[in-house]
Amino acid sequence: MAKVAAKTASTASPSAERRPALAGRTVSATGVKVEVLPPAERISLRAPEASVAALSKALGLTLPKQPKTSASKGGRTALWLGPDEWLVIDEAGKDPLADCAGVSALHSSVGVSHRNIAISVAGPAAEAAINSGCPQDLSLEAFPVGAASRTILGKAEIVLLRTADEAFRVECWRSFSDYVFTFLSEGARDAAG
Repeated sequence: MAKVAAKTASTASPSAERRPALAGRTVSATGVKVEVLPPAERISLRAPEASVAALSKALGLTLPKQPKTSASKGGRTALWLGPDEWLVIDEAGKDPLADCAGVSALHSSVGVSHRNIAISVAGPAAEAAINSGCPQDLSLEAFPVGAASRTILGKAEIVLLRTADEAFRVECWRSFSDYVFTFLSEGARDAAG
């Protein structure tokens, strides 16, 4: 019989490290800055009207019920995407999926944290940079602070949230992130010109 050598702690294999898509990428142009935001926890939430109160309580904020709206509290934001659909983003390090796990009311909550990335577009020319590829009216009157919408940018689907008068959060699938970031960067350069 052959003798088997025991593995020691010093020969343990190295651990893998997950790197966020586009980590650290930033583009600045006159009047606008485009940058990748830090990772956040996200869920795609679907629920009928009868479940909204229980889910709102569990998530610690009132889920918005009107088109093109959002609600924020304590680093967590819920964006209305449809009559029974929300994107919930938590930037405070809490897990909205775990918060929904204890809710017995009918709903579907799916973790999408690794599917999406977020890009900030901020500055006086932010609207123009986004409108270089998004047909939506982004004027403050039509798209005020807190407005949220699933829309397109070029050929990619995005979720857009206005976070301030001159600032937006663009959510996209990580597989489209390079395309979206490059498109916004070119839009920023065009808006600055």
